[in-house]
Amino acid sequence: MTVVTTASRTAARVQDAVKVYGSGDTAVRALDGVSVGFPAGRFTAIMGPSGSGKSTLMHCAAGLDTLTSGAAYIGDTDLGALDDRRLTLLRRDRIGFVFQAFNLVPTLTVAENITLPLDLAGSRGDAEWIDALVDVVGLRDRLHHRPAELSGGQQQRVAVARAFAGRPDVVFADEPTGNLDSRSGEEVLGLLGRAVRQMERTVVMVTHDPVAAAHADEVVFLADGRLVDRMESPTADKVLDRLKAFEVPS
Repeated sequence: MTVVTTASRTAARVQDAVKVYGSGDTAVRALDGVSVGFPAGRFTAIMGPSGSGKSTLMHCAAGLDTLTSGAAYIGDTDLGALDDRRLTLLRRDRIGFVFQAFNLVPTLTVAENITLPLDLAGSRGDAEWIDALVDVVGLRDRLHHRPAELSGGQQQRVAVARAFAGRPDVVFADEPTGNLDSRSGEEVLGLLGRAVRQMERTVVMVTHDPVAAAHADEVVFLADGRLVDRMESPTADKVLDRLKAFEVPS
């Protein structure tokens, strides 16, 4: 019998991914034949210059946008083969999202915001898992507060907890520290790392910040819509040096 470990599985991937916006002379090829997999149980960062296609890649891999050609998979599920209803259910049940804007509901408490996706799905979730998650994100003493009573870093921690509450196959994070000061950003990045290592989750993060990328296990680099490099065990200095190679001399 073959035992498939978390580290040997792919949580999400795209194959020959092409995304074109517009048509004719104004067409923009945001993705140009990208094939890349994001391993389960790992923290992967996607980086590249502005306009490189990194956000487009994340949106297509997460089923928030559709490819012009090629395929996107969550596990073994081909997103392109799903109708709108099944795609909506897959995003609800198997994918978590963390965005630059916290997107919390201001009238709900922290506890209610965390469980909101489960409540909307009519699911009670795993109470033991959610309780452990509250401790991982350090919000035990804030559960009955509302977002306006929290700092920006605390609000983003609520958003992270909400993303993981349903035990999704993969959490996609789009510039999750973009609205935070450096200290709060470090807290959120450390939290994402702990979710991967302590709770065996999978995170794919788009970022422009080499310091943020250094928290990942691996960095995937895009340029002009193409995959151009991958870096294991990144450091901020190594990532910055690699990004400088993309700069066009003036």
